[in-house]
Amino acid sequence: MHMLLVITGGVLLLGVFALFGKLWGGDVAGVAAAAKVFVPVWLVVALVNMWVGVNKAGYTVAQELPILLVVFAVPAVIAALVAWQLARG
Repeated sequence: MHMLLVITGGVLLLGVFALFGKLWGGDVAGVAAAAKVFVPVWLVVALVNMWVGVNKAGYTVAQELPILLVVFAVPAVIAALVAWQLARG
């Protein structure tokens, strides 16, 4: 359940980045740029989530790595698809 909540939070954060990209960029190029900026920010958030799982929840790094990959990959792939589609159009 926690993993689903974190992934949902990532997708919502991508939406916030896209909104600010539209507001500051004024066009779809700003949204595409915001989606690209989102990916490293999301990596940091996912790594912090892993750190909390290891240090506070008592999981091992080996147990948390697959979760990190999924938690990071789903919103990052969506961001890449958004940036790619906006760059094409």
